[in-house]
Amino acid sequence: MMKNAGIMRPRAGDNQQKASRDSFKEFDATQLYCPRCKRAVPVRKRLLLVLSEGDKYEYLCAICSESVGTKIDRHNKPVAII
Repeated sequence: MMKNAGIMRPRAGDNQQKASRDSFKEFDATQLYCPRCKRAVPVRKRLLLVLSEGDKYEYLCAICSESVGTKIDRHNKPVAII
């Protein structure tokens, strides 16, 4: 923020920086390290659980099906349970 005569105004690049940060909130992995294959391998994403805070996914090695990671995909709006 720049101060000019007591008025706070955003700097020229602030809106662009905020927009670029917002565009990278969610990532999906395409390759991860597999301890069994001992190298980075393509992965498959499998839904494990549907939770109140979001869906939990597991990443599996596309070669040997070893679990190589998990991710919780957060919902934008809360899910109402009837």
